[in-house]
Amino acid sequence: MAISHSHKFGQIIGDMIEASIEPILVRFARSHDLYLDKKCFRTARAGKKVTWEDKFGNGHDLDYVLEKGGSENSIGTPVAFIEIAWRRYTKHSRNKVQEIQGAILPLAVTYQEYAPFCGAILAGVFTEGALTQLHSQGFTVLYLEYNTVVESFRTVGIDADFDEDTPEDEFAEKVDKWERLDVSGHKRVAAKLVELNSEKIDEFVEKLDKAVKRQITLVLVIPLHGKPFEWPTIEKAIDFIKNYNEKENSTPVIRYEVEIRYNNGDVIKGIFTEKGRAIQFLRGYEPTIKPPSTPKTLDDW
Repeated sequence: MAISHSHKFGQIIGDMIEASIEPILVRFARSHDLYLDKKCFRTARAGKKVTWEDKFGNGHDLDYVLEKGGSENSIGTPVAFIEIAWRRYTKHSRNKVQEIQGAILPLAVTYQEYAPFCGAILAGVFTEGALTQLHSQGFTVLYLEYNTVVESFRTVGIDADFDEDTPEDEFAEKVDKWERLDVSGHKRVAAKLVELNSEKIDEFVEKLDKAVKRQITLVLVIPLHGKPFEWPTIEKAIDFIKNYNEKENSTPVIRYEVEIRYNNGDVIKGIFTEKGRAIQFLRGYEPTIKPPSTPKTLDDW
């Protein structure tokens, strides 16, 4: 089968974008005492893929997961799910956004007691509607526009601009120029992309930082006593509440409802039938966090 140089060059751009972002996430994980899981072999799981299961047992492959308490040998608690995507044409952007939602949202629901950060790093061409769709679902989005990708490659003499009419021989030339570069040339392109989008990247990292470093402002504990009462109509339920004698109620606790509120607006809720489980749940929310650090220059990579 003949090699598609257009497809290969698209992969080169996608790999370069990941190479520009990954060092930032690595440094963030180290400074926050978190484990960054990425596509590679890891003793704690099978294969190279980063796969997490939702509550229905469905597996979802991800680009990056930040874990609290994770290590090479053990899976930690997820504090952030992050996907990266590169698209050249708007006709593909909505489908990719839906793919990202399909991967992360079921996991966000499964691990909702940890209120994980949901992040999408998009590069190339995405419609405003696609971006709005992600924002409306609670995603924090970092958008690296197409012109900054093209300008990044220009630093090493490669014209990365193309469209659907670009001939295959031009793609072959772009691929050849890239493959003849040494590692330092590849790093220059990645570093330039970060430089051109530094404000957006800083904003994304700041939001990630706030999600990880969030502070508890209130812990609400509601012990619920007595058995539930069911009524077929709103009117009957209202009559019951009006006539309910609160002072004479001395039935045992049937469950504890716990609500943890954070200064960034996150709310985590838990319902427990046993006192010990409620206590165990609360003991899991005392993070120790260090100041963040992200690469700013080529020497930092």
